[in-house]
Amino acid sequence: MNEYNKVLTIAGSDSGGGAGIQADLKTISSLGCYGTSAITAITAQNTMGVNAIYHIPVNIVEKQIYAVLNDIGTNAVKIGMLHSVEIIKTVSKSLKEFQVKNIVLDPVMVATSGDKLIEANTIDALIEYLFPLADIITPNIPEANILLNCKIISKNDMMESAKSLLKYGSKGVLLKGGHWEGSVMFDIYAQRNEVVEVKVLKNKKIDTRNLHGTGCTLSSAIASYLALGNKLEEAVKNATDYINTAIKHGKDYKTGQGNGPVNHFFNPKILE
Repeated sequence: MNEYNKVLTIAGSDSGGGAGIQADLKTISSLGCYGTSAITAITAQNTMGVNAIYHIPVNIVEKQIYAVLNDIGTNAVKIGMLHSVEIIKTVSKSLKEFQVKNIVLDPVMVATSGDKLIEANTIDALIEYLFPLADIITPNIPEANILLNCKIISKNDMMESAKSLLKYGSKGVLLKGGHWEGSVMFDIYAQRNEVVEVKVLKNKKIDTRNLHGTGCTLSSAIASYLALGNKLEEAVKNATDYINTAIKHGKDYKTGQGNGPVNHFFNPKILE
């Protein structure tokens, strides 16, 4: 009997539907995969911002992961924001126990305002317990600055930083250039083979405020393409094409009073 290609997302809930678990499940579904979830936090959130956060107890997060993996299983995992050292250790233990493959880690550390969202010891735990398990990590420029204690100011800095981030153990790094000024956006992809390969993924920047949840959507798309059987570099290329097209198709719609979502369903695939 056939089985769906499955993706588990471990992340927080966005009540406004543009980011977090909601964006992940929309992305996974639109790409023809079966989405499951383990919710790490509940936010009261809309296009204007986050009003409240309730962190799910760690044992409940663990039970969600075990419930999914014991029964349904998964072909890939996307990991979003994890708020404590304890939850990072729990997620790491669970993924090791079930020998999960195709792990995509979006190391959410910095708010749009530039404020750090997690403490230094939590960042250290991410690096120790989850980075080595990840097939790819997807930091943006402010997050890379924190991870490497540097200041990225040029495309060459981005390329060197992407290579440097491989030292933490992941197979690949996608350093996102959404914070880049100008009409062209650069993402830098680095992969560890016999030698380190670095590639520049260039896209025209789209003039829109509807960019809420782009990081969640991109990392979920990479996980979905891995679940569908893509090699890592191919999954990254397909996922960046997906997010840029989703931004393009959502740029002229108004959702709420603030930063709206992308259009996840511009070309939905059949679940099979």
